[in-house]
Amino acid sequence: MFDDVAPRYDLVNDVLSLGQDRRWRKIVVDAVGAEPGQTVLDLAAGTGTSSEPYADAGIRVVACDFSLGMLEVGKRRRPDIDFVAGDATALPFADDTFDAVTISFGLRNVSDPHQALREMLRVTKPGGRVVVCEFSHPTFAPFRTVYTEYLMRALPAVAERISSNPDSYVYLAESIRAWPTQDRLAGWLSEAGWEDVKYRNLSAGIVAVHRGFKPGAAGTAAERAERASEYLRRRASRRPH
Repeated sequence: MFDDVAPRYDLVNDVLSLGQDRRWRKIVVDAVGAEPGQTVLDLAAGTGTSSEPYADAGIRVVACDFSLGMLEVGKRRRPDIDFVAGDATALPFADDTFDAVTISFGLRNVSDPHQALREMLRVTKPGGRVVVCEFSHPTFAPFRTVYTEYLMRALPAVAERISSNPDSYVYLAESIRAWPTQDRLAGWLSEAGWEDVKYRNLSAGIVAVHRGFKPGAAGTAAERAERASEYLRRRASRRPH
């Protein structure tokens, strides 16, 4: 299915999200907080759109995906990025390899998301972090009803006009509706062994970004929080006033 939609995948995402996917990707990059000299694993990277900000910032990124069609499109566009075919439930990487692991809009598509979260923990260095960006559940009940109607009616209709495989977007709508709540996904991360798990709602809960840390050498929760605050202060100081 993903091989079939690869050629127009990024365009369709941009249209269906009304351009919000670009904002969501930026927030994910900020949450990952990687710096030059670190290595990031970007799972379900598809054509590499989510991997590009790291490469552009001089951070080594490995774009891993199950779909060879997606990887082929990405490699043609960004030959400088390391694209790797891999199954999220049995990652082809050694233990304690990456400073951070991230997956955006891909955990829903994994056959066993619990195993994937454990594998992500395995390949992350002690003290490293995970960032999961995924569709979620709007927090305002009336809006949730409108959003469900959009998912099940408008989204497939729009996809039929612009996608090479419209049926795949029926699956997309159904998988989003069946996905667990923000709190439940946070529980899955904790059950997999991640610590200090927190999440942030985006676009009124249409999307949620979860972050956690692998237990180990990076210090206490308070020390990690201080490092995160320092990172945000540095980013703020770089912005033009």
